[in-house]
Amino acid sequence: MQWQTILDSLPLYVEGIRTTLVLLVISLLSSFALAVPLAVARVSSNRWLSRSVWFYTYVLRGTPLLVQLFILYHGLAQFEVVRESAAWVLLRNAWFCAWLAFTLNSTAYSTEIFAGALKATNNGEIEAARSYGLSGFTLYRRILLPSALRRALPQYSNEVVGLMHATAIASTVTLVDITRVARDVYANTLLVSESFGVAAFIYFVLTFTLVGIFKLLERRFMRHLRPQQTHQPAIFEPQTLCIPKP
Repeated sequence: MQWQTILDSLPLYVEGIRTTLVLLVISLLSSFALAVPLAVARVSSNRWLSRSVWFYTYVLRGTPLLVQLFILYHGLAQFEVVRESAAWVLLRNAWFCAWLAFTLNSTAYSTEIFAGALKATNNGEIEAARSYGLSGFTLYRRILLPSALRRALPQYSNEVVGLMHATAIASTVTLVDITRVARDVYANTLLVSESFGVAAFIYFVLTFTLVGIFKLLERRFMRHLRPQQTHQPAIFEPQTLCIPKP
């Protein structure tokens, strides 16, 4: 193990971590903002609205994220109408294409997660809310969405971790993330263990950090679902008296 090579490349990995985290955070924020209203539309009684959202999530979840990224960054550039449009200023930017691909893909998965949590809402909660006069937007804002988002935390944490791992493909569109740094270090030193081993360790730390954060959130927002410990009264069994033989 060439420790000096690892120490010399640490500043490069720090820059890669910054790129990975920035891309992850902005993609998660935008996908969450889109997924919540889409999840409400997904469970809507309006068939056309619900089917439209279903078609979007079906297509995005049915194709690889790498293919979607290549279509946005390389595929659209082949059309002259796109290159001459005002959107070309954004579509020729690797950062924008990576953010858009990750956002659209994560939105599809998050929408289905939140929609499933909404469908799992207990009818008693809805009836109790309606008995207080809540309906429409107020019912969703104060009862349904907070309850559904709490239940969706375990599944959504898997989506967040998966998206963090998926940011590794951002290097294919020239972004210098953790994986791209590992490839550059390997190209300069031809040391596989030192270059990709450091990258694997960084992803390992990031993964368990995210898992720990979501465990704390689950403990905070789902504590009412944990079984309550009750103190059972002590049960004393009758003792048999030993009477000595005469």
